[in-house]
Amino acid sequence: MKSSFVRFSALAGVMSVLAIVSVTTVAQSKPAASQSTPATNAARAVPASAVQNYSKRTPWGHPDLQGLWTNTTTTPLQRPANFGSKATLTQSERAELDRQADRYRDAPPPPGNPGAYNDFWFERGRHNDQTSLVVDPANGRLPAKTLEGEAYQKKLDQSRYEDSGVPPDSWENFDVYDRCITRAMPGAMMPGFYNHNYRIVQTPSYVAIYVEMIHDVRMIPLDGRPHLPKSVHQWLGDSRGHWEGDTLVVETTNFKEGAQEVNKMANTVVGGSPDMVLVERFRRVDAETIDYRVTVTDPKVFTAPWTVSIPMGKLTEGDIYEYACHEGNYALGNMLRGSRAEEQKKRSTSAPK
Repeated sequence: MKSSFVRFSALAGVMSVLAIVSVTTVAQSKPAASQSTPATNAARAVPASAVQNYSKRTPWGHPDLQGLWTNTTTTPLQRPANFGSKATLTQSERAELDRQADRYRDAPPPPGNPGAYNDFWFERGRHNDQTSLVVDPANGRLPAKTLEGEAYQKKLDQSRYEDSGVPPDSWENFDVYDRCITRAMPGAMMPGFYNHNYRIVQTPSYVAIYVEMIHDVRMIPLDGRPHLPKSVHQWLGDSRGHWEGDTLVVETTNFKEGAQEVNKMANTVVGGSPDMVLVERFRRVDAETIDYRVTVTDPKVFTAPWTVSIPMGKLTEGDIYEYACHEGNYALGNMLRGSRAEEQKKRSTSAPK
């Protein structure tokens, strides 16, 4: 999510100091510019009509989704206006977008901004064949917000530094992402910054997804149990999975209030309202790719459901290490102290002499 002050400092605030840098050894062993692993090459988009069967199975017969995966990509969440109704890129168009992105890698930050990680650590990936991650609506754009959703966003903007210009006066002015609580859903399964890596582990009755960024673990039962009572709310919601042929379908409900936000900088929808319902589909299409799609239905925030397609590419080297980001990290205190120092400086310069 976009925070009041962290995004203002281009991730240097929280993300540069609060994370004891957690990246896969893929990034550690090979610079991002080499484009030599799936971590730096965006998985190819897979049209729904072109999804093929993949024969690898677990010992108990379920389709095998296990292993290390990444969804890192420079493909934007929403389709840029210049593409109009064009949903798929040609290879030459995609290559040109990658060249354009390369021109801005490691560009110096603007005056007064300390900057953040260099491109080696960001692992931004490459553009895939889609013009946007949003595939429904067909225009590649998020649906309009409801009046309630617009009012909520306006309230958020008033508490975010880069939108309001008002320095944060409490840790509560920061969102749950910057406070290292969670990226919530669907944000935990969407790219946008770095460390977009996942470990999937299966048993006959569960699928577990370890999310590197903000160290969440999703436990998805497959035994047909009902959802938790509606009075129980969780940051990642309450997930229930089942198999439809070779596709793992996961329905998630029971979300906790307080994570709803669209991150402007990272093109990521991080959380939603407590009434949001997510339906995810995971399908292994070949040895190197999972076709991942999620449909978001949140009538309090959006006027219509929407779907994103985010291919996941196999990581063939390295491991996932702890992303040691924790609530109460010293970056938050430092940013609040910095805000108080700015206020004191303004008072001193404006005081009559």
